Amino acid sequence: MKSRFLTLSVMAASALVSTALYAEEVNIDPIVVGADFREANLSQVTNSMTVFAEEDLYDKATEPFIETLTQAPNVNFSAGASKAKYVQIRGIGERSQFETPINPSVGIIIDGMDFSQNPLGITLFDTKQVEVLRGPQGTTFGANGMAGVIVVQSNEPTAETNGHFEATVGNYNTKAVGAAVGGSIIDDTLLGRISVYKNSSDGYMENSYLGRDDTNNIDELTVKAALKWLITDTSTMNINYIHADIDNGYDAFTLDNSRVSHADKPGKDTQLTDAFSLKYTNQINDAMHLIAAVSHSDTDSEYSYDEDWSYVGEFDDSLWPYDWFDRYLRNRKQTDFDMRMVSDKAGKIFNGTTAWTVGMYYKDYSEGLNRNHFKDDHWETFTHNYDTTNKAIYGQIDSDLTDKLVFTLGLRAENWDVDYSDSNAFTENTDENLYGGKIGLSYKADENALYYATLSRGYKPGGVNADNTLPSEDRTFETETLWNLDVGVNSKYFDNTLVNRLNFFYGKRRDQQVKAYIENDRSFSDYFDNAAKGTYYGLESELDYYPNDTLHLYSKLGLLHAEFDEYTPEMTGRAPAQSPKYQYNVGLDYSFLENWRFKANVEGMGSYYFSDTHDQKSDSYALLNSSIEYVYGNFSATLWGRNLADKEYDVRGFYFGNDPSKFYEPELYTQKGTPRTFGLTLTYDF
Repeated sequence: MKSRFLTLSVMAASALVSTALYAEEVNIDPIVVGADFREANLSQVTNSMTVFAEEDLYDKATEPFIETLTQAPNVNFSAGASKAKYVQIRGIGERSQFETPINPSVGIIIDGMDFSQNPLGITLFDTKQVEVLRGPQGTTFGANGMAGVIVVQSNEPTAETNGHFEATVGNYNTKAVGAAVGGSIIDDTLLGRISVYKNSSDGYMENSYLGRDDTNNIDELTVKAALKWLITDTSTMNINYIHADIDNGYDAFTLDNSRVSHADKPGKDTQLTDAFSLKYTNQINDAMHLIAAVSHSDTDSEYSYDEDWSYVGEFDDSLWPYDWFDRYLRNRKQTDFDMRMVSDKAGKIFNGTTAWTVGMYYKDYSEGLNRNHFKDDHWETFTHNYDTTNKAIYGQIDSDLTDKLVFTLGLRAENWDVDYSDSNAFTENTDENLYGGKIGLSYKADENALYYATLSRGYKPGGVNADNTLPSEDRTFETETLWNLDVGVNSKYFDNTLVNRLNFFYGKRRDQQVKAYIENDRSFSDYFDNAAKGTYYGLESELDYYPNDTLHLYSKLGLLHAEFDEYTPEMTGRAPAQSPKYQYNVGLDYSFLENWRFKANVEGMGSYYFSDTHDQKSDSYALLNSSIEYVYGNFSATLWGRNLADKEYDVRGFYFGNDPSKFYEPELYTQKGTPRTFGLTLTYDF
């Protein structure tokens, strides 16, 4: 069935391309995206991009943010606690963090604030739009955008007073309540909006030793506030603030891969973040406008867990059981400043054919770690300080070669400075210059078809491996670079009832960063290594069909082939971890009886390797989700269910020996994905 599905999807996408010349006149699409230097309608974007608009998000507030992203083609995630917080695009991205500081492969920006390191603080309540950009974003986002970038936009303040209230109850003792209100504070001068969202659940694990069912629980509070100051007719100030208090448990792994834990010391996965952003926009004249933005965040987190997954006395002493506990306490501070000049229509150069952008960027990031490791009846402590400074200049031109053909050239030069020191008296200082950018052509055949080809270069800085048991030559790893080619078409057919976005991609990775680990007497030394070369290629397809005003059919498909070209003999020719060969999301929205709406979708993913250190793989899976909604005036009630078939699937996997009763023989240990969940959500808008 999977084979037939993939074949039909590819045939359908090919058929759409071949019939582009027969498309009829359509209206401009309503979705506007702003992840590039200029806002544009989605149909005119020359990136491989998925957009979750407000109508896609309004009923997903209780869903984990990272897991929701997998409904986009070639986007995957890995868990490792109560919720997933690591995302991969086209097989590129982090899967975990222990001692070693990491530089993200996927950038995550919410309301102008960088949450790439702290995604637990993002919820989908009161969210207007999420943009998922695949492939290097070297010109616009630099070091944190090698695999792609995710941009989250909350609902903005409006002049009219409006509000939203939402309450949810569900199985596993799920309870959530949220409220948002906004409007004019000072007429024609100051607008504001504030939202508060509280979400809790017992989680999906039981702990038989402690007699509890909430050791892997969810307990989250998020507050968002926004002000829009209309300073003059030509200048505006936007101010955003986020407070996230995440107090989740961590008790997810068991010796028998069940949902019943025996741990006597369940851990935590917490995050306390305060962040703000200021964005000043000034229309200098008819030719150009200035955008200046600054943001700052301060985050404290705890990641802790019971290493032995058991309790004292569960195993006979002759089996050499152990009782260890690991706790990672981190503080992260980050300040970003970005200033750019952007041309308007009157400011185009070269006889009015070329729009331009020039800018400068500065980032100061610091991470302090305090690791407390309980081992053999005593505590061992390790600390480190990791400080980076980024300084960049960038620019882009978009030149109309003809009335249909546009040439784009973007460049970014970035200086990356690192200072690292730890309690083992190891220090490392690096200072390197990094370069990224893109060159592309887009051709607008008519109002209904846009073709594009873009060659881009992204980069991910090297770093320091914190574990002092590693050989000296493995204490650092090199910067990775990625050359990526995207070729695609955005097209519409049959009076805008059928919409297609199709993208083919091919990429070459140099000094590919690889996460690995060494096992030694039940201890793990995780570290980053470099593979000389890697390759990936595939396609992303999104189809939307509106046969009438009441029915919407859609499909999203991602195909990916990735492999190591040059690495160790065992790994050369193999796919990297978290690189499934296919992903899909097929569904429908159907409105009936005037006030009712039915939604259903199936999302599936192929098998993939859990790690670049062993050959254990996940099983392929498909999840059925559905909801039915009743709307009466400003009130709505939605009965929803996710993973309705209660499919068992894995979202993280390790391969090592941890069971004394099996004499510590290596075996696969997995964390299970979300089981069947269901609930009722009530909303009121005014």
